[in-house]
Amino acid sequence: MCGIFGYVSSKEEALGPILIAAAERLTYRGYDSVGAATMNNGKVDLRKDTGKVDAVAAKYNIAEMRGQRGITQLRWATFGEPSQVNSQPHLDSTGDMVGAHNGNVVNNVELRLEFIAEGMTVRSQNDGETCVHAVERYINRGYEFIDAIRLAYGDLQGDYAFVIGRANDDKLYAFKKGSGMVIGIGEGFTCLSSDLPSILPLTRNVIRPQDGEIVTLWADRVEVRSVKDGKQIIRMPETVTESMDAVQKGGYPHFMLKEIHEQAQVARELIHLLDGSPDVQPLVEKMKNARHLYLIGCGTSYHAASVGSVYIAQLAGRAAIPVLAPQFIAQYAPAVGYEDVGIFVSQSGETKDVLNALEAAEKRGMACFGLANVVGSTLTKATSFCLPLCCGYEISVPATKTFTNQVVTFLYLAYRMAGRNTRDLELIPELMNQTLEMVAPQIESIAKDINEWNDMYCLGYGATYAIALEGALKLKEITYAHCEGMLSTEFKHGPLSAVSKGFPIIFCAGSNDVPLIISGINEVKVRGARTIVIGEEDARLRANGDDLVVIPKSDAQISALLGVLPLQLLSYHMSVMRGFDPDFPRNLSKTLTVD
Repeated sequence: MCGIFGYVSSKEEALGPILIAAAERLTYRGYDSVGAATMNNGKVDLRKDTGKVDAVAAKYNIAEMRGQRGITQLRWATFGEPSQVNSQPHLDSTGDMVGAHNGNVVNNVELRLEFIAEGMTVRSQNDGETCVHAVERYINRGYEFIDAIRLAYGDLQGDYAFVIGRANDDKLYAFKKGSGMVIGIGEGFTCLSSDLPSILPLTRNVIRPQDGEIVTLWADRVEVRSVKDGKQIIRMPETVTESMDAVQKGGYPHFMLKEIHEQAQVARELIHLLDGSPDVQPLVEKMKNARHLYLIGCGTSYHAASVGSVYIAQLAGRAAIPVLAPQFIAQYAPAVGYEDVGIFVSQSGETKDVLNALEAAEKRGMACFGLANVVGSTLTKATSFCLPLCCGYEISVPATKTFTNQVVTFLYLAYRMAGRNTRDLELIPELMNQTLEMVAPQIESIAKDINEWNDMYCLGYGATYAIALEGALKLKEITYAHCEGMLSTEFKHGPLSAVSKGFPIIFCAGSNDVPLIISGINEVKVRGARTIVIGEEDARLRANGDDLVVIPKSDAQISALLGVLPLQLLSYHMSVMRGFDPDFPRNLSKTLTVD
C-alpha cells in the first residue's frame, strides 16, 4: 500500500525525529523498505534502505537529519524488488529534485525507457522514480514547476499520490490520482500524508485534495490548483475529531470491515496494473499453449484458483486444474513435465505448502509462475515471474481483498486468453461498491437471525461453488461455527440428513444456474431449512427462497465474484455478535510457514 509523508517548516530544524515518528505511524499499512530526504541550504540529504523503520533509522542516523523540508516514505514493493536502490524517496538526474509516491504507475516500464532515451539518469526499477523523472522531463523543456507537474500528471497512468521538492525551493508540491492524500496545517508548518495517522499528532486541521489537483505547501499556507487548467481551487480546512485507533481503521470498528470496503479500490488499481504489465501476455501465451495447466494454492488461494479454473473453461475453452498444494505433490507432480504450466497462488508468497509444491514441480521441469501480494517474497523470487496482487497490507487474518484480487486476476487472464476486451472488467469496482451498499442492512439482520446456529451449509454451483467454499471458510475462521461449503447438487448425497427446522443453508446462485439452485432450495426447504439465497434479482429465486440477498446485475463471471461480498459481511457480523475479534481469530496465522 505504501505511505508518504512530507513536512514544510518555517525554520531549519531537526526533521529526522519528525520523519521517523511519521513513518512509524504509517507502519500499519505494511512495508518492506523506508527512506527519508531533507532539503536545506540548496542540498538534498537522502537516506534509505530495506528493513524496519527503527533499523533503517539507526543504520543511517536519520534522527540527525535537518532542514526546512522533509519527505519520508514506506514502500510496499510492486515495481522493482525490495532493495536499497528501489527504496524511496528518489532523486532526479542531477540530485536537484527528490520525490516519493504511494500507488502504482502502470506505464512505469515504458516511461523508464523513454527517460533513458532522453538522457536522464534512471537508477532503479521503481515507479516512484518514474514520477520524479516525469516532472524532470518538462523542467528540462523549460516549463515552470506547476506546469511541469500538470504535464507529468498526464503522462503517469495508474493510481497514485506523489510529493516532490527542489533543493533551492521553500515549498513541497503534491498531486494525486486515485490514491489517498491528506494535507495538514499547523502552527509554523504544513504537512501531507497518504493517511491521517501520521498527521494527527501534529495537527487536526486538514484539507483533503481530490483527484486531478495539485497542492503547493509553504510553511504558513497551502494552495490547491486544478491539473486541468492550473486555476486555483478554494477549499477550507476541516477539523478531525476521531481517535488515532479509529483513523488507522478508516473509521471502521475492525480492520476486516475496512478491508472489505477497500476491495473496490484495490481491484481498480489491480486492473490498471495488469493493463500495463509486460508480464501478462507472455503468461497468457504459456497458459494457452500448455499441455496441462494447473492452478495451485491453499485455503483462500485455492478457492480463488477454483473460481479461476471455471472462468478459464467458460471464457477461453481451456481446461485448468485447480489443486490444493500438498495434494499436487502426490497426485500430479510425478506426471508433469516441460510442456506443463503451473500458477502458484499465495497471499504472502511464503506459504510453505505452496513452496513445497513449487519445488516438486520445478524438479520435473514444469514452467512455474506466481501470483502473490508480497513482492520480494520467496514465491516471487522462485518463479519465472510473479504477478502482484496490489492489495497493500492486509492486517486482518481472514483474507478478503487478497481473495477478490486473486479472482480478478484469474478473470483478467481468462479474458486475455479468450481475446475479450478487458475494459469490461473496469465495471467491477463500482459493482463491488454497489453490492456492499445494497446488502449491508439485510445481511446484518440475517446474521442476527441465524447467529444461534453452530452448524450450517453454504452451497454453490459452477463458479459459485468455490465462492461457497470461501464463504464457509470465512464463517469457520471467525465465528468458530461449523459451516461446510459444498456443491449444491451434492447435498442430496448424504448431508441432507442433517437438515432440521430452521437449519440455515446459504445458496450462492449464479445467474445461469437458477433452475438447479431452485431444486436445491426446495429439497431442503420442505424439510424445514431456512434458505438464504445470494444472487441477482429473480422472481423465481424470490418465490422459492426464504431470503433473497440481491446483488447487482452483471455477467455470470462477475456476478460470481460479487457473491462473496455478502458472505464476508455475514461472517464479520456473526463474529462480532458472538464477542470475537474478527481480525485475530484464535489458532490462526496470516502466513503459514510450516508443513
